[in-house]
Amino acid sequence: MLNVNEGHNKELMEQCQALKEYAIYVARVRKYTSEMNLNDAVARAIDECIKEGILVEFLRKNRSEVKMVSILEYDKEWEEKKLRKAEYEAGKNDVIRNMYRLGYSKEKIAEAVDKTIEEVEKVCKE
Repeated sequence: MLNVNEGHNKELMEQCQALKEYAIYVARVRKYTSEMNLNDAVARAIDECIKEGILVEFLRKNRSEVKMVSILEYDKEWEEKKLRKAEYEAGKNDVIRNMYRLGYSKEKIAEAVDKTIEEVEKVCKE
């Protein structure tokens, strides 16, 4: 699998200008979502890319579709991150319960899973 994010696989990016420009666009959307709401971030990234000659023809011709797909994809990416985090926490909770069942002290468990003793106690009661 190839990483096609901006700054990666430079040789490939140099061979495919459209891919390079797409990576720039995606990087801008990601950057701006940390500063503003998703709709505004996508609109700003599109406007800037057009002004700077990045994907100009494609963005002008397909602006509304690009905006819609970008928003849907970013929402999907965010949901997947949220799901992975929840699964990670569920795994930690399984480790807590297993260690408790095996007789480890709550202090040792808290240290092992980087949680407070109160958090460990709460999981052990579940």
